[in-house]
Amino acid sequence: MGQDKHEAKRAARLCAVQALYQMDIATSDLDTTIEQFREHQFNNDVSDFKEVDGDYFEFIVRGVFDHQSRIDKIIDEHLSVKWRLSRLDSTLRALLRCGVQELLHTPDITSAILIKQYVDMAHAFFADAEGGMANAVLDKIAKDLQDAKDSQDAKDSQDAKNSQNERV
Repeated sequence: MGQDKHEAKRAARLCAVQALYQMDIATSDLDTTIEQFREHQFNNDVSDFKEVDGDYFEFIVRGVFDHQSRIDKIIDEHLSVKWRLSRLDSTLRALLRCGVQELLHTPDITSAILIKQYVDMAHAFFADAEGGMANAVLDKIAKDLQDAKDSQDAKDSQDAKNSQNERV
């Protein structure tokens, strides 16, 4: 059963990338796109996606939509100097946005697992160096997010010690 859950999330990630691509290219709105995917793209007899975690799909797509300016800023900060997010292929842009959304908002999922799944997706979509680029960008972002978390945890721990010492 656990494997099915993982496959359903993997399918949700792929559908989320496709939905964001559709929103970018066809300029379709969020709710219409989510509804179209729920009705036509997964969990039907002709779809490649037999089991999709629809709630997780929506969590990713809505999360990217709601936090896009922050996500885009993070991605831009981690691209090499000669690259900007706006220069990237729409599919790669959607893939990176989904990956960053999950890195930011799913602390219960190991970043290495997320990165591997998005890099595998990039290799499936592209024949060139995009997979390596996705790996490098997502890996740098994951490391920076972990460093920030570790720094905050250390600060919180020190604050707790100081507070305890003040009471004594």
